[in-house]
Amino acid sequence: MRYVNIDKVETGQYLGKAIYSGNGAILLSAGVQLTVYMINTLNRIGVTMLYIQDENFADVEVEEVLSEATKQMMIREMSDTFDAVRSGKEWSPNKVRFSIEQLLEDITGMREVQIQLTDIKTRDNVQYVHAMNVCLLSAMIGMNMGLNQHQLKDLATGALLHDVGKFSNLAEDDLNIGSKNHHTWRGFEWIKTKREFNLMIAHIALQHHERIDGTGKPRGLNEEEIHMYARIVATANIYDNLITSKENGGQGLLPHQACEEMMAQSDRMLDHDVLVEFTRIISVYPNGTGVRLSNKETGVIVRQHRGLPGRPVVRIVSGSGGDLDVKEIDLANATTTFIEAVMM
Repeated sequence: MRYVNIDKVETGQYLGKAIYSGNGAILLSAGVQLTVYMINTLNRIGVTMLYIQDENFADVEVEEVLSEATKQMMIREMSDTFDAVRSGKEWSPNKVRFSIEQLLEDITGMREVQIQLTDIKTRDNVQYVHAMNVCLLSAMIGMNMGLNQHQLKDLATGALLHDVGKFSNLAEDDLNIGSKNHHTWRGFEWIKTKREFNLMIAHIALQHHERIDGTGKPRGLNEEEIHMYARIVATANIYDNLITSKENGGQGLLPHQACEEMMAQSDRMLDHDVLVEFTRIISVYPNGTGVRLSNKETGVIVRQHRGLPGRPVVRIVSGSGGDLDVKEIDLANATTTFIEAVMM
């Protein structure tokens, strides 16, 4: 598979990974042959990047941490939950808890996997995929930091519901420190009414926009006052926001660019120790990504090295027709060669 900009997708190519609708149903399945209508529709609903199948990279896989069933369930539950908040209806915390249990079951034993957040976001599902991504990243960071199963459940639940306050019908005021109409306050007030949830889960929603240097919102807390769970969720939240395409059609940052920007915020906005654990679980150059190397050769990322996120294996295919020359450069060994640019 290759990970490409939708502008470079051609009619007749085959989709490499499924695309989900806003309610968790599969909008397009992997393996579907793309038509002009499909490509135009994907453009219209806000898709900017997708995986396509390529015989030269047929063995390239994105190692999934979550199963397709878990992804569908979590997107569906977030859709139902946020819709209930918008309409003022009741919803079942037990369903959210079951989603968290499935996520934690999926990630057990996945400590060595580097996460590649390449699920396709559309205008309809972006809020729900964001909640799922923040939950996944937070849980993986927490697991690597040695949290036990009970702690991970609270952390993951707070991460999944961190933005629930955005879906109230009340007027928002996210600009002023201390405003009780800030979405973090609304999320806190809403979650704490649910007896099924530990109060710490509500505090994660309340504190996930606080910053280490005290410049965050809604209360301007400093490092010692911010709970570790909220620091973890803040890191995951910022990363997924940075790599998400903007509503005006612009591109979000590439993973390596987002990581560089976040490291510049270490001990100022974000917790340094959490950032270190974050960099150990994230893939900065996802498999299937096209790159140009410092020797001016172009290729595709095909494998990763745990602990060396910036030094993956690159496959270079040259020639045409049946006369192809294929070679791989392992950047972990080719120490004088580096990735010069990402080709999207």
